[in-house]
Amino acid sequence: MVNLTRIYTRTGDAGSTGLSDGSTTTKTDPRVEAYGSVDEANSVLGIVLATGDVVGPLASALREIQNELFDVGADLSTPMVAQPAWPPLRIEQANIDRLERWCDEFAADLPDLKSFILPGGTPAGAQLHLARTVVRRAERAAWQAAAALGLGAGPDATEGGLNPLAITYLNRLSDLLFIASRAVNGAAGDVLWIPGKDREPLDERAARQRRRVTDAVQR
Repeated sequence: MVNLTRIYTRTGDAGSTGLSDGSTTTKTDPRVEAYGSVDEANSVLGIVLATGDVVGPLASALREIQNELFDVGADLSTPMVAQPAWPPLRIEQANIDRLERWCDEFAADLPDLKSFILPGGTPAGAQLHLARTVVRRAERAAWQAAAALGLGAGPDATEGGLNPLAITYLNRLSDLLFIASRAVNGAAGDVLWIPGKDREPLDERAARQRRRVTDAVQR
């Protein structure tokens, strides 16, 4: 139960913070870095929706994801134990499966890519690219935390480790946000990366790649 009666508490002034299981850790704990980056990604999605440029099923999906990112943060901030006193909020495979279904749904009408995309486009599309990179950072931070604290599931489960499904969720979410940026910008909004654009290709393979990208740009 969340009951916010006062926003400032002064309890973190010495560099410590409370986790969701009631324990205390430092604000430099890699676990804290991971769920802090998740919170940042959620804020960027709030900006995306505030632009008003995202509507329909995609907007609905992003709102669902905003709520679910609080679940991810709660999961990452709760060390896994074999027999918890109460069932903690955890990301499950069903959450990841839904992200994958959305990936398939929103990518269905997008053209194939011949190169990477330069981030940008509409304000909402550009912010979705930003959200994607913040989620990628959250995933890296979560794996850093797992390297330090262990994973709380699987054959080598570590007491107090992280839920691996929460980390997988972040990986799939970054894929979905990339697709979402393309869907919002439209095919005309894909600005392709041209490797070494301002210099001659070094060999025939590079030249073929250049021609393939430039032909796609000109179409």
